[in-house]
Amino acid sequence: MGIEFLKGHGTENDFVVLPDPDGLLDLTESRVRALCDRQRGLGADGVLRVVRPDIGPWFMDYRNADGSIAEMCGNGVRVFARYLVESDLAPLGAFEIGTRAGRREVVAHEDGTVTVDMGRALVTGTSTAVVGSASFDGVAVNVGNPHLACVTTTPVGSLDLRDQPGYDHEVFPHGVNIEFVNVVGDGALRMRVHERGVGETRSCGTGIVAAVASWLHGTGQRTGKATVDVPGGQVSVVVEEDTSTLTGPAVLLARGELDQAWWDAL
Repeated sequence: MGIEFLKGHGTENDFVVLPDPDGLLDLTESRVRALCDRQRGLGADGVLRVVRPDIGPWFMDYRNADGSIAEMCGNGVRVFARYLVESDLAPLGAFEIGTRAGRREVVAHEDGTVTVDMGRALVTGTSTAVVGSASFDGVAVNVGNPHLACVTTTPVGSLDLRDQPGYDHEVFPHGVNIEFVNVVGDGALRMRVHERGVGETRSCGTGIVAAVASWLHGTGQRTGKATVDVPGGQVSVVVEEDTSTLTGPAVLLARGELDQAWWDAL
């Protein structure tokens, strides 16, 4: 028998899902990197390990593509929730998922979309990102993990995000997810993101919430809602005083077994 896996995505932010209820898998950095490598592995932006602690809800052990541990992933939570529902481990409707950023309530809808309580989007200050020779003013937002969301009139589609944008390492000593945001209509945003430990991805759930919080902050508002278009699709966000929600699709597209010899060799 090999090691069970599934492949899924939330607005094309894709993940390898590893069911491991008893926490027996030795999920090393090298194994995560190999799984996420699009040439020598399955290919993904991250790994979601499904663990059942002795007390509490199912826990999402999330790892970035470079093997580093991350606090939270809004798109990953939706895929994680979809897996639990389709595996009869959780019901349609509301339930909780454990993350390193705390427990998150989700609502799994019949149409396959999932709403996630993302917690408070906390504006912590301002800083600057640099792409090539261009500098972008941004708002620092904590959504359980650090973000710098830059609302700009520069078309986000014109930016070269293949390399890590420059940022202030004193402000973000543990790295930062950086969003570039255009306002395209009333309550309508377009975003691209460079994720910490991954590179540019086609979507980032926490980044989408940070983008809306940054936009609201720039207009003098503390609460509001918006739809956000990312390269992988569209999601909707509601920002309130003490919490925020993210609603979008979650897709499971394949399942299989990892070869045990391949796994052991890593």
